[in-house]
Amino acid sequence: MKRYAWVFAIVTAVVVLITAAVMAVPKNPQSRVTAVKNISSSAKSVKKTKPAAQAKLPKLVDLGAEKCMPCKMMVPVLEELRKEYKGKLEVVFIDVWKDRDAGEKYKIRAIPTQIFYDKNGKELARHEGYIPKEDIIKIFKEKGVEL
Repeated sequence: MKRYAWVFAIVTAVVVLITAAVMAVPKNPQSRVTAVKNISSSAKSVKKTKPAAQAKLPKLVDLGAEKCMPCKMMVPVLEELRKEYKGKLEVVFIDVWKDRDAGEKYKIRAIPTQIFYDKNGKELARHEGYIPKEDIIKIFKEKGVEL
């Protein structure tokens, strides 16, 4: 009897995870394509950006991967931040599955990981996992960075 309980628990957990993953993906197929394109273009532009130490703006570096579900959930948050704080905050996405050295360089343990920098390139804070836009702004403010 215990064996069936474990099987039931595992199957239930898998169903819950799959349901959560499906619900996190935009319903509009065009939105999904746009989200993946945005991640891809952001990942390509990383090599063109200045290192945090040379940046003149506060910077948020999001390390993740295109196929990671919590990372996909970060896409609209990052895009909103890019648009809303243009000229006030630099937002960078690095795909650690494509840029294998980035995980070691930034010493991350999980994806997504967000690293917060001040305008001088000093690391202020880190966060692992999904984080809403409001919490990102709150962290910058708590660290004395006005956006």
